[in-house]
Formats: sequence, C-alpha cells, structure tokens
Amino acid sequence: MSAWAHDWLTPDWPAPAWVKACVTTRAGGISTAPFDSLNLGEHVEDDPVAVAKNRQRLLSQLGCRPAWLQQVHGIEVARATPGELVVADASWSNAPGVACTVMTADCLPVLFCDRAGTRVAAAHAGWRGLAAGVLEATLDALLIAPEETLIWLGPAIGPQAFEVGAEVREAFVSQHPQTLEAFSPSANSGRFMADIYQLARIRLAARGVTAVYGGGLCTYSDPRFYSYRNAARTGRFASLIWLAD
Repeated sequence: MSAWAHDWLTPDWPAPAWVKACVTTRAGGISTAPFDSLNLGEHVEDDPVAVAKNRQRLLSQLGCRPAWLQQVHGIEVARATPGELVVADASWSNAPGVACTVMTADCLPVLFCDRAGTRVAAAHAGWRGLAAGVLEATLDALLIAPEETLIWLGPAIGPQAFEVGAEVREAFVSQHPQTLEAFSPSANSGRFMADIYQLARIRLAARGVTAVYGGGLCTYSDPRFYSYRNAARTGRFASLIWLAD
C-alpha cells in the first residue's frame, strides 16, 4: 500500500489509474480523545464542529465529493449523491468526482470497480449486512459481469479478535456450508472466532467474483484505526472510491 498525507491508505489492486480510492486513519484531524483525531462520524457523540472540520479536511485533501450514508447494517444500495444523506449501507456511482463512501470501526469496508473503470461502489459489511447479502446487492446494483469485477477488502476486525456466537456462524453456514471453514472454536465455550475476510471472499466467489484483493489489516490490533470492540466510545474512519474528473 502507498500512503496519502497523514498515512492514509491506498488500495493495492489492478484498478485503472483513474479509479481513485482512499482509506483514512485516525490521523490528520482535530477531534479530541477518545475520538482523536480524524473522526468522520457524526453519530458518535463527537463535537459536531470538529467532525465538520474533519470532513472539510478530507474534501480538501482528496478533491472529490464524498456521498455520506446513514448506515443501518442493512443491504440497501443507493446511487451516491453528495449533499443528500441516504439510509443505505452501500452506494455506487458512474459520475466523475463523486466518492462512494462508507464509515467503519471494525466492520468490513468493501470497494468495487469494473476492469474498464466505468463504475465504482463501496459497501459497509458488518456481519449482519454480510449475512443478509449487502455484497450481493451491491453487485446487482453495479450491473457488472462477475469476471469484470474487481474487489478490495479494507481494514476490519481480524480473525484473532472477532469472537461471535453460534447464531452468527449458523447465519452464514445455513446459506453457504463452505463458510464453516471461516470459524474456529473460541477459548470461551460455545463461541467462535470468525474470519470476516474469508466470509466475504466465499460469498463473492459464490457469485463468480474471484478478483478479490486486500484483507489482513486488523482494526482491533492496529492503532491507526478506530475499533468499536476496543472502545465503544470511539470515532469512525472512511473508505472512499471515485472516478477521477
């Protein structure tokens, strides 16, 4: 990965040069603890003035127009529309300069584009949305053939930290039996450690999408990122993708 200012991340994947993407970190903002410093979430009890200034810094740095979502752990996919707060957990765009944007703090951010670089999308995939089909819904909205689709998996809680109950395992295994391999027994009886990256890859492969990159960055253990499981009162970082003007 290469870095933006403030050690923000750029996906390492074979997308066309005019497909731009960025993942912010905690660095580069003005929010104070426990939201320090580039918290971009308006819903986490941070100072609204600080969040607004943080978002303005993001806009100035990237030069795109982020389309923010009101995320609800669902599968609704909207067309990315800057200036309009839509209730959805994924968005897509074919308009230059409009950034599909999702915020996370342990959930899995997933970026999409086609090999030709004509459409992009971003999805917020916590386990509920992932099990309900948010990635599949995003693929449907993009109208891209599976073999023409590129995927990048952003920073999320890693398999050494993501402990879940048996009901979570069942939610996945009942749909895709092969996802059983993404769970291992926890030290706590009746619970399991889940690999959200592997779960996403298996579900994407079931739709014929195999060009999947990224994964492996753990928000729980990497101090560059916000982590809800580490500290329930915390901020949100953003993953954005857009077509250059």
